[in-house]
Amino acid sequence: MTTHPPSAPPTLEDVARVAGVSRATVSRVVNSVRNVDPKLRETVERAIAATGYVPNRAARSLVTRRTGGIALVVSEPERHIEAFGGVFGDPFFGRVVEGVIAHLRPQGLHPILMLVDSDEEREKLVPKLRQEQVSGVLLISLHPAEDPLPRMLTDAGVPTALFARPGRPAPVSYVDVAHQDGARLAADRLVSRGCHRVATIAGPAGTPAGQDRLAGFRDAMARHGHAYVAVAEGDFTEHGGERAMERLLAEEPALDGLFVANDLMAYGALTVLREAGRRVPDDVAVIGFDDSRVALSCRPRLTTVRQPVEEMGAAMARMVLDRMADPQRRAESVIFDPELVIRESA
Repeated sequence: MTTHPPSAPPTLEDVARVAGVSRATVSRVVNSVRNVDPKLRETVERAIAATGYVPNRAARSLVTRRTGGIALVVSEPERHIEAFGGVFGDPFFGRVVEGVIAHLRPQGLHPILMLVDSDEEREKLVPKLRQEQVSGVLLISLHPAEDPLPRMLTDAGVPTALFARPGRPAPVSYVDVAHQDGARLAADRLVSRGCHRVATIAGPAGTPAGQDRLAGFRDAMARHGHAYVAVAEGDFTEHGGERAMERLLAEEPALDGLFVANDLMAYGALTVLREAGRRVPDDVAVIGFDDSRVALSCRPRLTTVRQPVEEMGAAMARMVLDRMADPQRRAESVIFDPELVIRESA
């Protein structure tokens, strides 16, 4: 009797071919990633049954391990971390984490937090990730223009997603908001209120967000016929907003409209305006950016440009899971639309 060697077990590629979908889609179904269309999931499950495919549990554990599977890396120079009174002293960070956890928790994943605040720590990060058996990285850097980590992580083959576009070209997935569009919303609102002497407190010049919000605001004001807008640069902190507001009042004491590049700086600016006897919005209309909890703490409550930070954090987590399931998947970007939230300050 002639014996035949046993046939090779079915693979993800076999399932994908039978189901008529990509290998990445099959991998996401096998790994119980939730953001898969129910009809696609059903098609893949039928193909799995038809082929007799059995998932490799050891490989799957790389995605679903309960400890160390995904790291939330905050990359900042130590001086910036201290300036924010602790990383999560700024409500922006808390909102990012809420979105990340909301996406990962239903899948049994819990990110570990890593702070990287020096060049030495950056050099150690990739070996540390491997030591901790981390399979993917969610990276937050407020100063991406000077941060080498996106390129370092992609060169090392670590599935990575970045909050905000990288300051240096790198094949890394990222989420961001259309900053210039948001700044234009603020400009349009101030002009519609009849503001004639308009100024702005910009974010740090070394950040893409700071650059884009300033460029968008200047462009929109120019289209409304305002050839000059007074600018004072801040650092995205409350104290930075106070200092910038003091400079603007010295340069433009009659200003009647103000766009501030984030809510924390707007909070500081409102304090200075109040101390200077300027009523908001009667004397000066003020608009912030973010729609963070700080906007509701302001008096009067702050009109602001909303960026959907929680949704952005969830999208970033989804990107990393997709890349972990399919390492050959191309880097992708998701740009969210801003929205003007009108309250009492403008």
